[in-house]
Amino acid sequence: MTQITFKNEPANTCGELPAVGAPLPHFELVGGDLSTITGKDFAGKKLVLSFFPSVDTGVCAQSVRTFNEKAAGKEDTVVLVISADLPFAQGRFCSAEGIDNVVAGSTFRSSFGKDFGVELSDSPLEGLLARGVIVTDADHKVVYTQLVGEVTEEPDYDAAINAL
Repeated sequence: MTQITFKNEPANTCGELPAVGAPLPHFELVGGDLSTITGKDFAGKKLVLSFFPSVDTGVCAQSVRTFNEKAAGKEDTVVLVISADLPFAQGRFCSAEGIDNVVAGSTFRSSFGKDFGVELSDSPLEGLLARGVIVTDADHKVVYTQLVGEVTEEPDYDAAINAL
């Protein structure tokens, strides 16, 4: 369990992020067409996993926009934006915003939040994901992690991109 804050009030995650140097744990997410997305789908690619509570909040929406911009032109990298939003809501947001350099994955039908230690176990956001980033190399070994200390703040985009 890791303690962070939500609007400056204590909030806890259900575990710990994967350690730098460790292999990325197996995950399954749900794509916009309701298909299953796994790490194997991106074999040989570096990954940026950006996770957050909901694309329906300003900070979460901005993080998707920013990673979409920073991912443009990175042929060897896939950015996954991950939330508990239904795939349909993620798709509407990405379409309306012209987001096309990221892959949206929903934790709908998924244990991602628990498996990665980022599901909030209390606070008004209980059951949603905390905000953070995991970056891997092309072999999907973790090279960078950040669990944002205050859920309402943005991640360190430059540190994540520089870790690639």
